[in-house]
Amino acid sequence: MKITNVKLWTEHFELTRPYTIAYETIEAVENQFVRIDTEDGLFGIGAASPAPEVTGEGIDDCRKALKTHLEPLLLGRDVRHLNAMVRKLQVVMPATPAARAAIDMALYDLLAKHFKMPLVDMLGRAYRSLPTSVTIGIESIQDSIEKAQEYLRRGFRILKVKIGKSLENDCERLHKLRESVGQQTTIRVDINQGYSADEYAEFIEKTQSLDLEFIEQPLEAFDVDSMRQLPKRIRSKTAADESLIDAANALNYTCPPRPFGIYNIKLMKCGGIYSALQIAVIAQCGGIELMWGCNDESIVAISAALHAALATPGTRYLDLDGSLDFARDIVKGGFVLKEGELIVTDNPGLGVTLR
Repeated sequence: MKITNVKLWTEHFELTRPYTIAYETIEAVENQFVRIDTEDGLFGIGAASPAPEVTGEGIDDCRKALKTHLEPLLLGRDVRHLNAMVRKLQVVMPATPAARAAIDMALYDLLAKHFKMPLVDMLGRAYRSLPTSVTIGIESIQDSIEKAQEYLRRGFRILKVKIGKSLENDCERLHKLRESVGQQTTIRVDINQGYSADEYAEFIEKTQSLDLEFIEQPLEAFDVDSMRQLPKRIRSKTAADESLIDAANALNYTCPPRPFGIYNIKLMKCGGIYSALQIAVIAQCGGIELMWGCNDESIVAISAALHAALATPGTRYLDLDGSLDFARDIVKGGFVLKEGELIVTDNPGLGVTLR
């Protein structure tokens, strides 16, 4: 199982549905890919989708880190020593978690292929499938309603609505959206750091009747002190996204008063599956619910996150729609989307096949 060759390259992906969040509009993304080959003919693949506002690195930082470290770290090493290798990644590439995630998931893909089993089973499957939310960006009321109705017709049952530019407009749009989709549709919202603490408290009061499932990252990423000062009923239904980078954050946020009741794990933020599972264990010990999210990512990375999520008993929520709006991808397979549910395939490793 010795590694004989590594390869990295960049792909540009146009989105079929550009969207707006609190601080930017996204029309296309670049993903960095890693392929690792072994002496017995197997290969593993990983993908990085860096976002400076989330991972602290851009595509150039990611590419440079991989170009510098990929060969020295991996060539000649045995994939069965995976844990030692991914721990080394944390030491030599501390500032580029998305780059680490690409290597990490390629190694996990390879090791599960060696055992001839889906990665979720190698990790210890906890779920067969779970429903994912699908995202509606910041847009007009009418466009939001039209998009919501389209998603419901396609079988999705959970809507994640981006807000955070205007408290008044946000509340009006959510009330109109709830009227349109009815009470049986689940609505969660993502503020993407768009509110102050006072605005967030006001938002909670003005949307009490909407039965929102939870609210993601209302305040600036590291304004955790302000979160801790909010009432427990608000904190318990608030999910940490940009505030939660690694296991150290996860451990800190378990200390009372807990600022968040939910952790949103993203492989790109924490550096891959190995680190994500560390966060998951901390959350489970602390009684904190888990959500698994993503950036705009290839099927490769979405599949990796899904395998990890389905192998984690504390998983309660999925937001893994990051590949659905890609105009193209370099792989197929990985998972099946059926009536809003995500199900991994029975193929070994991540289950993806190069196109």
